[in-house]
Amino acid sequence: MAGNNMRDIKRRIKSISSMQHITNAMKLVSSAKLRRAKSIFEKTQENFHYVREAIEEVFHNVEDVPAHYLRGGRQIKTTAYIVITSGRGLAGSFNSNVIRFTEEEIARFPDEDQPKIIAIGSKGRDYFAKKGYPIIAEYSLPPEDITFTETHEISQPIIEMYDRGEIDAIVMIYNTFVSSLEQRVNRVVLLPSEVISEPHTHRYKKYVEYEPSVEEVFNYLVPKYVEIMIYSAVVESATCEHAARRMAMENATDNAKEMIEDLTLTYNRMRQSAITNEISEIVRGAEALRE
Repeated sequence: MAGNNMRDIKRRIKSISSMQHITNAMKLVSSAKLRRAKSIFEKTQENFHYVREAIEEVFHNVEDVPAHYLRGGRQIKTTAYIVITSGRGLAGSFNSNVIRFTEEEIARFPDEDQPKIIAIGSKGRDYFAKKGYPIIAEYSLPPEDITFTETHEISQPIIEMYDRGEIDAIVMIYNTFVSSLEQRVNRVVLLPSEVISEPHTHRYKKYVEYEPSVEEVFNYLVPKYVEIMIYSAVVESATCEHAARRMAMENATDNAKEMIEDLTLTYNRMRQSAITNEISEIVRGAEALRE
């Protein structure tokens, strides 16, 4: 019986050891992808920061912004949620945090019509489709493979639905990068914009003249703003995904190591016990022969 148990433990040690090699390899791959994604993310943030500031500064001219782009310009009955998840698992709570946050956000507005989902990443798409939410658009490419040009294909139909009044608000939910060890879920309302006067950032009243018209300028600026925000979020989410997967694989590798150590200790104890039993049987047999 002990022999069978020892064989089972040896098989488990071998199996867990193989798993440890796999998780360690996945950790190394995720680390390499994280370095690349983090580099792209930092460059994107550096460049887009000024563009976002410029567009937001224009939005602060409250008198000129078309009313339907501003909060309070229309009653919010239907909200479209842009949910950014990954297309793969093995990333800890990366996807579940975004999904749970989105559900909590939806639950905050029970009087609104059923929300619509724009799913970037198959994990979010599969979950909300199973829950019966209407998926009005889906993009299954890995976030790091989505280019800035492709974000136009994502944002343009959403803007058109907003302009037609089919949706009244656009909310984006995704993971933000705090550090390689920490990611947080973030919520950004893309439209309608809530313009808040900030004296410390907008000290001087500026006169802005729009050509050919205010309406046409904002009809151009708003889609560009949404594109930039979506692309920035997609790049940041990809960075968070690789960081989360690297951490998950590192934890899995450490857990496998601990399990191997515990099983090895158990195996050695059982082996020592079996040897002791065999010696005891030999001694008792020798004593019986002398008698």
